[in-house]
Parts: sequence; structure tokens; C-alpha cells
Amino acid sequence: MDVSKKQLLEAADNNIISHQQALSLYQYLVVQSKDVPGFTFTHVLYYLGGLIAIGAMTLFMNLGWESFGGAGIILISGCYAVIGLSVTNLFAKKNLIIPAGICATFVVCLTPLAIYGFQQWLGFWPDDSTYRDYHRYIKLNWLYMEFGTLAVGVIIAWKYKFPFLIMPIAVTLWYMTMDITVLLAEDRSWELRQLVSLYTGLLMIGLAIWIDIRTSKQADYAFWIYIFGVIAFWGGLTLQNSDSELAKFFYFCINLVMIGVGVLLVRRVFVVFGALGCCGYLGYLASNVFRDSWLFPVALTAIGLGVIYLGILWQKHELSITQRSHALLPASIRQLLESKQ
Repeated sequence: MDVSKKQLLEAADNNIISHQQALSLYQYLVVQSKDVPGFTFTHVLYYLGGLIAIGAMTLFMNLGWESFGGAGIILISGCYAVIGLSVTNLFAKKNLIIPAGICATFVVCLTPLAIYGFQQWLGFWPDDSTYRDYHRYIKLNWLYMEFGTLAVGVIIAWKYKFPFLIMPIAVTLWYMTMDITVLLAEDRSWELRQLVSLYTGLLMIGLAIWIDIRTSKQADYAFWIYIFGVIAFWGGLTLQNSDSELAKFFYFCINLVMIGVGVLLVRRVFVVFGALGCCGYLGYLASNVFRDSWLFPVALTAIGLGVIYLGILWQKHELSITQRSHALLPASIRQLLESKQ
């Protein structure tokens, strides 16, 4: 629940607290939340700048760097890493946690580039693929880069403990499952990769919940694992192809469950992708199953109004329902949910 300055001043106007207490409390909350990622102009600038720098060394890397050769790539990556760690330490000393975390993440994201350069330098690179293909294709060549990135990511995350450092670790785990599947399986079809993505996403979501429980009173270390876990799971689920109407309805139900889980855990990523899945299913019904039926929009409107009424009933009885449902849960899950309120 977000508390605004206006709400605190309104509480003062209603003699709940004094105006001085309202202003002091607001300043305290501002200080407490300065290191919590939010949609403020300052944080947007932080992440925009960081993602541009990270993207330059990853997604937007062009073929021009190939002219430096393997040794040149290692040297340039090393210089960037030294600069990145120096800026990280500088920001950390000034207690600028978010920019420090972004700079440390930049260093982790340099790791696959440095390992690629090392392999090129020693002549170990097996084909004519280049580094820019790392984020585009599934290949066995990437495994050394992925294991190295995980190792560096874990070491830097252990040293600095910035939540944003979990982002490259989560992405690398996702990539690694795809590449290991290609290594172990003779079947390299898209259907297999979709299943791998689905089950990898489920495992990552489970890992994120476990981390959430263990660190609920600390920084939000589970955020990025939730993000990529949901993307992997929902993407693999949505790309499944079936002619069964029952399977399609089951897909719709799973997306409804995702929305419920998102509300319960206060994780918007579940709600966003669950809503996309539900809208996709309803669009399928409108354009295929009930294409010529005038009753479908009427029925859909009635369902929408029913959902609104359900929301009204929930609001009236939310406290008692929450208390009863929480009493049925294990203590660790109950503490996690209570920390989200």
C-alpha cells in the first residue's frame, strides 16, 4: 500500500496526527523508500542509462568488435569491468544503492563477451557464429559463457548483495536450460523447447517463492527471478498448440490462477501475463468459436458485471476471508503474505 503526502495531510486535517507529524512521517518514508525501485523520474533515469550501457555490450553488439580479435575483446572487456567495479564501489560508498547495483550488473553482463574473446583468442571457437548471436539462437557454444556468467554473477552478488544483480543470473539460467536441452536431446524441435521453457519457468517461480520467503524482511532479491520465471512459463504455455477446446479452456483457467497468485503475492508480473492470456482466450472465442453469435458479447458483458459484483463482495468480506485462508497456510507462507500487506 502506497501512502502519499496528500493522504498524510488529510489525516492531519482530520486530527488523526498533527501537520508536523504528517510532514515528518512523509520525509521519513521518502528516505526509507529511496533505494526501493519505483516509477520515479530519478529511478527511470537510473535504469534507462544502465540498460542502454548493458544493451550496448549485449543485445546491440555489432560485428565491428570482431575486428579487434579475441585478445582485443578480452582487453576492452577487462577495462570496462575495472571501470564498472570502480564506479560501483564509488556509488556504494555514497549509499547510492540502485546505481551501484546497475553498475555491478553491467560488469556481470560483460562476462560472456570476455569468455567469447578468450575462446576466439585461443582458437577454441568451433564455428563461424559471432557474439551477437548469443541472445538470438540456441547453441552448445554458449555453455562456457553461461557457466562463467553464473560464476561471476554469484560472486559479485555475494559481495555486493544488490537485488538487480539477480537479473543476469536469472536470464543466464533460462538460456542455459535451452542450450543443455539441445546438448542432451536428439529431438531439437520447437515443441521440446516450449516444454523446457514451461518447466524451467515453473522451477524459477518456485525458486523465487523460496527466496521471497527467506528474504522477505530484506531487499527484494526474488523480483527478477519472478519476472523471467513467469515469462519462461507463460511463453512456453502460450506457444503450446492444441485443437482441443478443453485444453484451451484449461489454458484460460491457468491464466486466471496466475492473476490470483499475483494478487496474493503482490507480484504484478503474474497479473499482467495472466490478463494477457485471458484476453487472448476471449479473443479466440470471439473470433473463432462464437464468431456469428450475437449472444456472446451479451454473455461476456454479464460475466464482466458479475466479476465487478464479486469484487464488491470481496471488499466487504476481505478481512474475514483473508484471516481464514491464512490460517490454513504454513507459517512461512503466512509470514510472507503478511509482509506484503
